[in-house]
Amino acid sequence: MIDLYCERVGSGLWAEPINALSNISFFLAAWASWYFAHRMGSLSLAIRLLISLLIAIGIGSSLFHTLATPFAKLLDSIPIAVFQIAYLWVYSRQVIKLKSMWAVFLVVLLLISIIVTLQFKQILNGSIVYAPGILTLLGLGLYHWQQKKRDRFLLLAATGIFLLALFFRTIDLAICPYWKVGTHFLWHLLNGVLLFFIMKSLIQNYSGSFQIKCRQ
Repeated sequence: MIDLYCERVGSGLWAEPINALSNISFFLAAWASWYFAHRMGSLSLAIRLLISLLIAIGIGSSLFHTLATPFAKLLDSIPIAVFQIAYLWVYSRQVIKLKSMWAVFLVVLLLISIIVTLQFKQILNGSIVYAPGILTLLGLGLYHWQQKKRDRFLLLAATGIFLLALFFRTIDLAICPYWKVGTHFLWHLLNGVLLFFIMKSLIQNYSGSFQIKCRQ
């Protein structure tokens, strides 16, 4: 059994009920993203892939917070990393309009950064592994704002939510003596909002927007 969070005090499937149930935020983010993309006529293959990864994140996190096994931890971690890489690729190609070579460079740089931070995962209750993600999001947010994209402040707002979510993830174990439930569930709930915000930003500025609608 892997015991990383304040709420887990035993080995049962429902030893983390609030952490497990709060994963509904990922499924809601996936549904909201699909609904918004459908309305915008932007349900491209890339958008569908990202929505599928949101569902995979929800499933993986749910399994980890119920089973608490090393394999379940992989199912929790891998979709998150893949989503970050896929999102950066799609945004770089479809919104920034980078050439493949430069988009690959950014993706490789993000991947290397994630691998490096994994070597220091004991820092900040494991939150250090999300440093590359938040720096990437900040960079995209500044570009989104500076280029006056649709909803130009949305990615920067998402960055602020990410910081707040990381704060609650980091203090989870420290707050145990004062609040037995912990704060990890707030990490889940805020991430659901964060993920919808970044998907909405991408969908509204996706170069393939309205293609499906125009064909109908």
